[in-house]
Amino acid sequence: MKISLTHNGKTYTTDLSNGIDISIPLIPGSDSPNCFWAPHFTAEPVRSGDWVGDTLLGGDVNFKTVTLNTHGNGTHTECVGHIATEQITINQVLTNFHHISQVITIYPQVMDNGDRVITKSQIMDSIIRPGTNALIIRTLPNTDDKKRRIYSGNNPPYLDHEAITYIVEQGIEHLLLDLPSVDREQDEGKLLGHKAFWSYPSKVDKKKTITEMIYVNNNVADGLYLLNMQIASFELDASPSKPVIYKLIEREF
Repeated sequence: MKISLTHNGKTYTTDLSNGIDISIPLIPGSDSPNCFWAPHFTAEPVRSGDWVGDTLLGGDVNFKTVTLNTHGNGTHTECVGHIATEQITINQVLTNFHHISQVITIYPQVMDNGDRVITKSQIMDSIIRPGTNALIIRTLPNTDDKKRRIYSGNNPPYLDHEAITYIVEQGIEHLLLDLPSVDREQDEGKLLGHKAFWSYPSKVDKKKTITEMIYVNNNVADGLYLLNMQIASFELDASPSKPVIYKLIEREF
């Protein structure tokens, strides 16, 4: 199904049958990405006497209990409730599910201390297009082991808080990236990137979201896409999520 839409004074078309899923499948055990020493995602069959909720074990249906950490296990979307002292949930925050997004690709810079950081100048060089309200960052090198990488204790790349401030100034309301966090793995609880994105605690923005641990395949070109954000209706600060993007083609008259 093809649709057309107007954005920033231009008309674009896209095919809703050609969505690109940039979430990472959750697989029980250690085959899914994991960070911050969270327990791995599990799905265990319910047992009641001789009955087991697993058809491979002789049960008549699959009936399993899922255990996961929303921040540590795979693709997830979070709101300011992640750092706020008041209870703000992702189900309350994310009420608009379609956004004009831009995919950019960046090779994090190696700092003097060995950290790999996405800097403000790199974001500026990527030129965020006017009117875009969702930014999708793919980092290099972009290998498919991101789909199962264990990040804990490895000091993965992150964004400099000044880069995030600049992103906010460009009107970005939804930030998506293929890293476990916008902040350094161990930053003494400063959370400068999170606070910069949500203007916390001075002018808290309750409508913005951050989505972490996505995977954007190398065959996806940088550029404009229609983004569909899908979450579970969790009344928590974060939810497992499934962002899907659709290539926008500018229509010529």
